[in-house]
Amino acid sequence: MTQISILGCGWLGWPLAKKLIKEGHSVNGSTTSESKLTILKASGINPFLVALESEYVSNSITNFLAESEILIIDIPPKLREKSASLPTPSERIFVRKMKNLIPFIEKSTVKKVLFVSSTAVYGNENTTITEDTLPNPETESGKQLLLAEALLQKNQNFAATILRFGGLIGEDRHPVKFLAGKENLENPDAPINLIHQNDCIAIIEAILNQAKWNEVFNAVAPFHPTREEYYTQKAKEHNLNPPKFRTENSNIQKIISSKKMESVLNYQFEMDVYCLT
Repeated sequence: MTQISILGCGWLGWPLAKKLIKEGHSVNGSTTSESKLTILKASGINPFLVALESEYVSNSITNFLAESEILIIDIPPKLREKSASLPTPSERIFVRKMKNLIPFIEKSTVKKVLFVSSTAVYGNENTTITEDTLPNPETESGKQLLLAEALLQKNQNFAATILRFGGLIGEDRHPVKFLAGKENLENPDAPINLIHQNDCIAIIEAILNQAKWNEVFNAVAPFHPTREEYYTQKAKEHNLNPPKFRTENSNIQKIISSKKMESVLNYQFEMDVYCLT
């Protein structure tokens, strides 16, 4: 049995924690909501109220990390925070949070860190993107994720694996619900790059079980129909008004490849949660 700390027991971290507990691990889980502490505890998770901010980390971080060998960081960049010490609301806030967190990791028993990142670190190149592709983020969140990755990777006190997920989907989370009924959407023939919650959890388990550290993995299902084809079909499946796309073709043909991850981890995606019927 391994003790694991999961920083961020949200949409992905909570079900991941429950799955790891079923596999026999002991899990410390963090939340920023006091009302969620009882929910986490009822799931068998050791709950901690942890605030990771650009200017401080709550004292509970020490007990949250105590005795854990592995830390999974699964918190999204939140770029709306304002601070008098920052020139703009979004200037490197997430990076500062990671800089504040790292000294606590260094002082703890944690020797391995799994950082949940995003394929947003890549630009919109019209090509197939692998882990060897030079990241070129265009969004502020992508830029900060890439800087945070580097902070963790260069640290000599622990091994860090970076897991870059594509667009996240699940039973209770699907982008078609936000696109339904909208008109004049761009990039109708751009390929999708999505990954289901089930695969996210299974891939993380595979990394832990196979001890694949100091690695970088893309994780996107090898299923890339066009945006128009996919979201039109999914709207029908959810009984929603299908979105309407512009008639002109897209010049974005970005496909994220997960072949390295599939090969190294010997992983097969759960394809029935994606496929068009």
